Amino acid sequence: MRLLSLIAVLGLSACMPAQQAQVSKSYSETSAPGIGLPAMQGFAAASSMSPMRPNAEIARDFLDLEFRMESGRALPNFSRFEGPITVKLTGDVPATAPAEMARLINRFRSEAGLPISFAQLGDSASITIEFQPRAQMAKVVPMAACFVVPRVQSWAEYKAERNGPKVDWTTMTKREHVSIFAPSDASPQETRDCLNEETAQAMGPLNDLYHLPDSVFNDDNFNSVLTGFDMLILRLHYAPALRNGMNEAEAAKHLPALLAQMNPRGGAGFSEIKTIAPRSWVAAVEGAFGPRGGTAARLRAADMMLSIALAQGWHDGRLAFSYYAKGRAMANTDPAQAVAALSEAGRIYRSMPGAQVHVAHVDMQLAAIALAAGQSDQAMAFADRAIPAAKRAENASLLATLMLIKAEALQNAGRVAEARGLRLDSLGWARYGFGSERQMRARMAEIANLGAQGGRG
Repeated sequence: MRLLSLIAVLGLSACMPAQQAQVSKSYSETSAPGIGLPAMQGFAAASSMSPMRPNAEIARDFLDLEFRMESGRALPNFSRFEGPITVKLTGDVPATAPAEMARLINRFRSEAGLPISFAQLGDSASITIEFQPRAQMAKVVPMAACFVVPRVQSWAEYKAERNGPKVDWTTMTKREHVSIFAPSDASPQETRDCLNEETAQAMGPLNDLYHLPDSVFNDDNFNSVLTGFDMLILRLHYAPALRNGMNEAEAAKHLPALLAQMNPRGGAGFSEIKTIAPRSWVAAVEGAFGPRGGTAARLRAADMMLSIALAQGWHDGRLAFSYYAKGRAMANTDPAQAVAALSEAGRIYRSMPGAQVHVAHVDMQLAAIALAAGQSDQAMAFADRAIPAAKRAENASLLATLMLIKAEALQNAGRVAEARGLRLDSLGWARYGFGSERQMRARMAEIANLGAQGGRG
């Protein structure tokens, strides 16, 4: 299952698990972009950093990503494309998608060494990315935003085969045709996120692991743009020493030498091999961030997450995520306890390499609580600390939210002109992050209500 964006200050909904044949990304509701707003902002060329973890740990992560699916099913065989990989966009293609895909192809070529390009007009492609209206997709796969399936080349073919063995990843020994289905009416950021993750999974590993701090292959959805770790995994996936049809033990024999060559900085350091999270914890995550149940149900689920995490002896991102869930669930009913839980989540995330954007999400929640409490200076401090990380992570929706929180804090502090300017600057990022004017205005109103609450205090 893929969770939704975690930027919401109040309330959150999430997707249901996709069918086993699919590898899916989270659902988030947007409508068509609005008009009469500042020009949409965008990000410069991405510059990912090499992973900062030991190679033995990365090797174990690689095997868990490659030989298991999100559903928990085992993948008996390694599979990949042979030769050049081609991509085409079809259907109701969003205006921003071609440029985003071109940028992503350049990254795949330069950072992962993949022989990938756009298909020639009229040719079939290795990877077909078809855009459909969200409502149309929901009739077939409710609540899934975007997902990838094997052996089909169109939406119509997928609908005809979706309950049959043709789209079962566990029977794959070689990839020839894979399709990605994505909403045509998503925000530019959601479109980009779908292209990043689903194209990577179409070519490479199909699993997501909650303990990865520096990867989009993680259902916490903090990272949404492919990282240096992800590019290393894709480079490994296409290493000549590996071949289609290998089992896990056969692939494992080659990883130490491959990683020593590809990631020489990972040869030293203490390696902590992490076990995959039990299904009981995953179910609690779904309860804490899912679309059903109110505040009390979310808090019960967050408490279950934390109880399991502590019982497992975790001290990694899963424990931090459990504290984050608890803090989010308590933000409206017990701000003091929420701050304590979020602060603990932030402490753990700050101790982890590659978790800067996680800390930024925690700081956003803390900034919102401070704003509602009338602590304008503290709200601004949290926002200022998080904004650079949001920019580095290319998360426009998080960035816009932080800017709006800071603008409300400035307003409450009597710095009206600064507040007005920052609020205007945030809208260009909000256009990219949220897409629709309706959703943008809803976020602005939500944060303005927090500011008004703090102003009254």
